[in-house]
Amino acid sequence: MRTTVGIIGGGPAGLLLARMLHRAGIDCVVLESRTREYVEHRQRAGMLEQGTVDALRACGAAGRLETEGLVHQGIELRFAGERHHIDFPVLTGGRTVTIYAQTEIVKDLVALQLAEGPPLLFEAEALAVEKPESDAPVVRFRHGGREQTLTCEWIAGCDGFHGISREAFPAATSRTYEHDYPYSWLGILADVPPSCEELIYARGERGFALHSMRSPVVSRLYLQVPNGTDPDDWSDERIWDELAARFAIDADWTLERGPITAKSVTPMRSYVHEPMRHGRLLLAGDAAHIVPPTGAKGLNLAVSDVSLLARALTAVHRTGSTQLIDRYSKLCLSRVWQATRFSYDMTRMLHAQPNGDAFESRMQLARLRRITASHHAAAELAANYTGLPLPV
Repeated sequence: MRTTVGIIGGGPAGLLLARMLHRAGIDCVVLESRTREYVEHRQRAGMLEQGTVDALRACGAAGRLETEGLVHQGIELRFAGERHHIDFPVLTGGRTVTIYAQTEIVKDLVALQLAEGPPLLFEAEALAVEKPESDAPVVRFRHGGREQTLTCEWIAGCDGFHGISREAFPAATSRTYEHDYPYSWLGILADVPPSCEELIYARGERGFALHSMRSPVVSRLYLQVPNGTDPDDWSDERIWDELAARFAIDADWTLERGPITAKSVTPMRSYVHEPMRHGRLLLAGDAAHIVPPTGAKGLNLAVSDVSLLARALTAVHRTGSTQLIDRYSKLCLSRVWQATRFSYDMTRMLHAQPNGDAFESRMQLARLRRITASHHAAAELAANYTGLPLPV
């Protein structure tokens, strides 16, 4: 097989890149190791920055998002028994965020790809990237029980943290930066209408809690738990009781309870791989960087990466100019590090530190007090949360 751009990974990054390239008239093939059913039901993030929504609209993939997405004007911070609203439009000049599950984005993009886009091969396991320094790099993959090759002009590694794309980068020119956090999130899906109109970030001595949602009838909630926690050790009643205790405020407010349909534990980590380009191989999304979910940046960073990559590949295809693609890694990493910093700051500010002392606790409260008392500090949080401008 031959194509212009070989895309390894059929998650939101790979599928969105394929959609953008297709609309620009550039041939591509998407290789996804999992089944369509698995990809379309994999539970992931659901908070979309303004720029992510704009990118989906621009490539004709926002039909259901426009009708089913929940536009949020801000978030609520809870601490010391108080509640504080952070108003995004006021603080950012009109920017908002939208709740729309990543699973739904993937379903939308898969449907478009199969209906009108270039080839999308499920159960096509990428085995290796060969000759990335050449003008004709190759992806070896297994599909239909036999090994095949895909010869490309460019390869986009959108295969996530555990994919094979990063392995093709020479160790001598690669650097990785990582940080593991001493706690995890116990996340649940529940068939109950949300108890809030916007996301609630709650900080307390018992630990962090987050109230989110997937739809007007499905709630998504999280609890800070120790690393190594087994979700089966938490009964439904225990989960709801702990959530209610962590969201408690000095006001009339009730956490609605309902049937829990899924529960899982997610470790927290930060990871960045530099550079994001080697020869004709370019990384995007989780293949290059991981952030803790506190800042809701993972999916949005992936969209930022592929938006820039699609522009760069289009410039090469139409004019032969490599100016933008030569700057791809540098431009992406500048935004990646700012999102990594923001996610780190949010995580450290809101989570109870297992070995923290009274001084650390007071510092967390001081950071929260500054945000809720200072327009400048609140505006900085709002600008980062709704999304920094895409690289130019």
